[in-house]
Amino acid sequence: MKGRVFVTGATGFVGANLVRLLLQENYQVRALVRKNADLTNVKNLDIELVEGSLNDENLYDKMMGCDYLFHVAALYSLWSKDKELLYQTNVLGTKNVFHAARKANIKRTIYTSSVAAIGVRKDGVLADENYQSPVENLIGNYKKSKYYAEQEAHLAIKSGQDIVIVNPSTPIGAYDLKPTPTGEIIVRFLRGKMPGFVNTGLNFIDVQDVAKGHILALEKGKTGERYILGNQNLTLAEFLDKLARITNKSAPKVKFPVWFPLAVAYLDEYVLSKLGKNPSVAVEAVKMSSQYMFYNSQKAVKELGLPQTDIDKAIRDAVNWFNFS
Repeated sequence: MKGRVFVTGATGFVGANLVRLLLQENYQVRALVRKNADLTNVKNLDIELVEGSLNDENLYDKMMGCDYLFHVAALYSLWSKDKELLYQTNVLGTKNVFHAARKANIKRTIYTSSVAAIGVRKDGVLADENYQSPVENLIGNYKKSKYYAEQEAHLAIKSGQDIVIVNPSTPIGAYDLKPTPTGEIIVRFLRGKMPGFVNTGLNFIDVQDVAKGHILALEKGKTGERYILGNQNLTLAEFLDKLARITNKSAPKVKFPVWFPLAVAYLDEYVLSKLGKNPSVAVEAVKMSSQYMFYNSQKAVKELGLPQTDIDKAIRDAVNWFNFS
């Protein structure tokens, strides 16, 4: 099932790992990049770059000649002021991408959603693909935007498009350029700037397994299905202990109650918003940390053959990349 693929979000964390694996598996890659985008993650790769945005009216023209589409691009922001931009990019942009794919006769689309769109259960059971939190219970505009973007995928599927949805959990590894919130934790840890933490819980996965999961979804996934691309559920304390062991550094021992960083975040956001600046701590991020975001990814393991690489290896990859990039 080789051919020419069109990739959005190739310059990002997941996208950069995906395009490298696509090239290794002998797919031809055409990638959409924004004007003035940072091309560090795709530098010196044998891929075709086309300039544009998710909302371009002529996006279909850029897809012409491609067999498959990976729609990975999304805006990630936890700042409340970005609500409209999140909707424009993640929801309307996704709707336009599916419309363009239809016009360009794309055979199959893999849409990168997120476990953020699924939400978390409150009964102690691990959430899987069959669970859906009511949208009003999803914390923050980013999660809500990913939920509504998934609804656009289902509408496109009902209209006859071949779309498979993948929901990555928390990837770790190389090419985390911005970095992601988890990457930021690793960076702060390495720099000794992490005096304490809120003991949240996350499902972690090697970003290379996420990339492989995308390709497996293309080759084996069932139209209209969701696949959680995840691996190991860990508390943040357990994750930091792993990080400490791998780096021979001391893990922070101070556990903050949620109310403390939440109060700081509210004050930070109020003061800096008056100055026209982004707060250093997002209120939505602290609210999310009050939940244990644990998931069951066995469907992807059983139906797609999703790899389950040891998380220690992913942490080492991330540490090495942050230390030498």
